[in-house]
Amino acid sequence: MTEVSFKGRRAVRIENEFLRVTVLKEGGHIAEVFDKRAGVSPLWIPHWTSLEPSAFAREQSDQFGNGTDAKLLAGIMGHNLCLDIFGGPSREETLAGLTVHGEASVDPYEVSEASGALVMQLWLRLAQLKFTRSVQLHENQLRIQEEVENLGAIDRPLGWTQHVTLGPPFLDPGTTQFRASLTRSMVSASDPGFNSYLSPGKEFTWPMAPLSGGGVADLQQMKGTSPASGYTAHVADPQRDPAYWVAFAPQFRLAFGYIWKRTDFPWLGIWEENCSRKASPWLGREVTRGMEFGVSPFPETRREMVERNRLLDVPTYGWIPARGRLTAEYWISSQVTEAVPETLEWPEI
Repeated sequence: MTEVSFKGRRAVRIENEFLRVTVLKEGGHIAEVFDKRAGVSPLWIPHWTSLEPSAFAREQSDQFGNGTDAKLLAGIMGHNLCLDIFGGPSREETLAGLTVHGEASVDPYEVSEASGALVMQLWLRLAQLKFTRSVQLHENQLRIQEEVENLGAIDRPLGWTQHVTLGPPFLDPGTTQFRASLTRSMVSASDPGFNSYLSPGKEFTWPMAPLSGGGVADLQQMKGTSPASGYTAHVADPQRDPAYWVAFAPQFRLAFGYIWKRTDFPWLGIWEENCSRKASPWLGREVTRGMEFGVSPFPETRREMVERNRLLDVPTYGWIPARGRLTAEYWISSQVTEAVPETLEWPEI
């Protein structure tokens, strides 16, 4: 493990002959999974100057807006953890200090090395949770193990989503291809950007999503023209475990994806932003695709998550008992290949 500066941020790095992995100390974001053979990291790095969350101040609203997502946007990169909410805080939670997607995306982590793994730990003060993540290299793959411990004496609902976002140069709307083990799906009733091209609130079967003007779009590729935005929620195929998604960039001959246990994370949300957001810090310049797997279908407040309860016959939140622990394991795969893989399998080690 090596301490480094990455895009002006305090970070730590582990690497082998295949991959270079960089993790931010504040916010815990996996900022980079750089494939040395392909010469690229698929993860999104915003065009704006990144700030440590501890250096963020409300006076910077001209840079990052004045919403509850401003502090997160100031420091967001790559793969960020949403815990213990996936979405926005309520008014009361905002007044108590909670930001979009919860404390885990903005608080400082303790980072150490143990048995060849990078170990990250965080106490979520407001949520009364303890979070631990272990990241370990296995040739061209990453094994990630997580534990969430409830420090409180109350059973409670839980939001827990891996907010993985891809960006250029790996992500190209015209050529990047996607595959995933998904079935029943729904378009969000609200537009996450300003140029939604899908029919709001409609159910469909992966990958053919209904267009707002009629017809369908194949979500195995992003909409090729801008501006465009969209969010769709998908049930991981109950006939297949583990679940997976993979993105293939032909210009780099690189297939990059995640493999996880469907029982841990039954949902995948796909967020598209193609130059639709004009306000700061976006300025109509960002091209991203979020492939966000977790226990919830949509980014919502805690109340909305609980009141929805189930969608497409699947629960919309997790549950952690008093003084209890939840664990999850998933893998990142980065492989040089000539074509998009039609599936990903759980690695054998």
